[in-house]
Amino acid sequence: MPGAAGEQSVSIRLIVNERRHQLDVGAGETLLSMLRERLSLLGPKEACCEGECGACTVLMDGAPVASCILAAGSTNGRTVLTVEGLAGTGELTALQQAFVNHAAVQCGYCTPGVLMVLTALLEDTPDPSEADVRRALAGTICRCTGYQQIVEAALDAAQLMIRAATS
Repeated sequence: MPGAAGEQSVSIRLIVNERRHQLDVGAGETLLSMLRERLSLLGPKEACCEGECGACTVLMDGAPVASCILAAGSTNGRTVLTVEGLAGTGELTALQQAFVNHAAVQCGYCTPGVLMVLTALLEDTPDPSEADVRRALAGTICRCTGYQQIVEAALDAAQLMIRAATS
């Protein structure tokens, strides 16, 4: 946290889940700690702290990033979306609903990161193949589901989104 003895801080401005923020962040502060400790956004999870497991994944300017290894100071002028921001209207997104329909959530620890990765995939590739989905999930670790329900949910969500766009 900034203000610790001898630690320098920098002032940043960013948008998180469509809300503008101005914060002073410490040189060693990560985006994950800023989101969880300062903004009370507990969706991104702290797990490996090495950017390897995907539990902390958020979207920065639309691209998935491991928030546990990204310096908070590097987010100045950026837009961040966390799992809390997905259902901004209060209704589940097609992907979130597909997760419910396919029982793609087990313990739920990885789910926020998985949803963020798949949200980015569906934005970039509206009609992904099973291989596309599995490639997108390569940076996430889920110990409960075996991934099959997650893949099925992503493919179902893509079809629902395509149908909704053409109706």
